[in-house]
Amino acid sequence: MGINVRVNNLAVSYNGVKVFENITFSVESGQLVGIIGPNGAGKSTLLKSILGLMSIDRGEVEILDGSISKARRKIAYVPQRNDINLDFPVSVEDVVMMGRFPHLTWWGLPRRKDREVVTESLKEVGMIGYRHRQIGQLSGGQLQRVFLARALAQEAELFFLDEPFAGIDISSETMIMDLLRGLRNQGKSIFVVHHDLNKAETYFDTLVLLKNRLIAFGSREEVFREETLKEAYEGRVSTFAGSDKLMVVNG
Repeated sequence: MGINVRVNNLAVSYNGVKVFENITFSVESGQLVGIIGPNGAGKSTLLKSILGLMSIDRGEVEILDGSISKARRKIAYVPQRNDINLDFPVSVEDVVMMGRFPHLTWWGLPRRKDREVVTESLKEVGMIGYRHRQIGQLSGGQLQRVFLARALAQEAELFFLDEPFAGIDISSETMIMDLLRGLRNQGKSIFVVHHDLNKAETYFDTLVLLKNRLIAFGSREEVFREETLKEAYEGRVSTFAGSDKLMVVNG
């Protein structure tokens, strides 16, 4: 397996305030990567910086052995739900068709294959019956399924999801995780900003633990150490009685 994403000495500030610095790691293909850390640690900023959606102070990001601009069509991004204008008069099917944009002809009209990919993507996330629904009429879980369907329709190599499980029902969360594991098994790389430390241990193969710098990077066993988590969460880490499972207290 080759390296899909390489981050070297990345530093980012926002309105003159340092968000993080000295972030260095690399991720091979076929990895499900969780970006975790306390509130304000810089998780979403890291994701956007990798994608070229924010300016960086210093450092380098290499994606698929090149720059983000060269790899753009191979990258699917699912932003946080509160970044979306739900009043925009667009249907579920239209949103998913947006994922086909890199594949459309120069005149921009979808072909039969594009419509077939959109239909299949909606079926995969259980939303085919909502294809003509306006997106503002969907629940949080349904909306997140639609955005995942858009990512699937793009047929990308790398997937970046920012807090995809925030405010959704457990059935949607389970379905999304099953799909992400399936993509991982196809050799895709998936990066997920995730706030629930207690689920992250079972959800991801590799973890990036931030608190305005890189606290730890590696396998679940390497990152889920009590001393490491206490450093990131300022000591608010304990264990369940009678087990060695870690949890954040008032986190």
